[in-house]
Amino acid sequence: MQARTSALLPVDEALRLLLDGVEPLAAERLPIADCGDRILAADIVSLRTQPPFDASAMDGYAVRSADVSRLPARLKVIGAAPAGRPFAGTVGPGQAVRIFTGAPMPEGSDCVLIQEDATTIADNVIEAKETVSARRHVRARGLDFTEGQPLLNRGRRLDPPALSLAASANHAALDVVRKPLVAVIATGDELLPPGSIVGPGQIIASNGFGVAEIVRSAGARVLDCGIVADDRDAISATLDRALEAGANLIVTIGGASVGVHDLVREVLTARGGELDFWKIAMRPGKPLMAGTLGGRKIVGLPGNPVASLVCSYVFLKPLVARMAGRLHEADLRTGVLGAPVSANDQRQDYLRAAIRREDGRIVATPSMIQDSSMLRVMAEAGAFIVRAPFAPPAEAGEECRLLVLS
Repeated sequence: MQARTSALLPVDEALRLLLDGVEPLAAERLPIADCGDRILAADIVSLRTQPPFDASAMDGYAVRSADVSRLPARLKVIGAAPAGRPFAGTVGPGQAVRIFTGAPMPEGSDCVLIQEDATTIADNVIEAKETVSARRHVRARGLDFTEGQPLLNRGRRLDPPALSLAASANHAALDVVRKPLVAVIATGDELLPPGSIVGPGQIIASNGFGVAEIVRSAGARVLDCGIVADDRDAISATLDRALEAGANLIVTIGGASVGVHDLVREVLTARGGELDFWKIAMRPGKPLMAGTLGGRKIVGLPGNPVASLVCSYVFLKPLVARMAGRLHEADLRTGVLGAPVSANDQRQDYLRAAIRREDGRIVATPSMIQDSSMLRVMAEAGAFIVRAPFAPPAEAGEECRLLVLS
């Protein structure tokens, strides 16, 4: 595809191009113990019936309803049925079997006299204090599900209830969507890892940690390729390392703008990569880049810390979620402004804002300073106020569109 570089691409169009043709990765079969929070790649049906027999729903006595339909009623206790050890005999007229929750109902019995409603009056003799109707306190065979019954659909996230249901249905392993491997590459001669002694002109690399966490939250694994100098050969070698590791998506941070040392786009095109688009009508995040290299998606994020995070929320998270087979919908809501905002230019603006609940509404107050280098402001923001291109000025109390983060 020919890159769209002559004009700033609208955000919605860029997102559409980025997601176009992206499908969940192929399935892998894993032990059920390793399937938590994964996405089912195939429908599953039950391999058994649950419960597999009529079972007691309470602790008490398995009895015949005919024997306890009128009071007083005295019964002889002829045995016990703990869970896992069924009573082998038959309950006859005037008889009872001590039973516990989950145990099979003995032959001949059809209800349970709960232990609170029974009084022991002699050895192995009880008296019922309440009448009991047929099937009372009995879980019927197949009450939950039956063998062959469809239980979970493809695309379902295996949250705790779904995982327990699959296990109860006797599935020891499940087909789940593979987790994408996302390579994250930070570029810049000035960057040092956290904990370093910072020299003149140097800064601590921070963007990659937030970007990686957004990627993980969307269902992917992260390959941290570290910090790469502004050098064509070093960038190219790191791209090779990501490809050889089997990365499904490569994310670069920095180096995609127009400066002399912004080399990522140059290296990508020199290696035969295809550039889908570059330069987006958004603030912050104008120099966002997207394309393919070696059949893998590549996204070039801006180097400014806040811009890289904004672009990750808007573009990277839905892309990774789709590759991981996950349903992702941006948390877009309507709120009201807590402070006035000025008119917007041709770029869609994402203003960092603190949010609070007031009279059932979300009140969003934008930070006074929106510089894309300020991570403290970003960390304090609960939402972005999304301002459309050429939006007019707005006063406090007017409605606004929000992308809620937390």
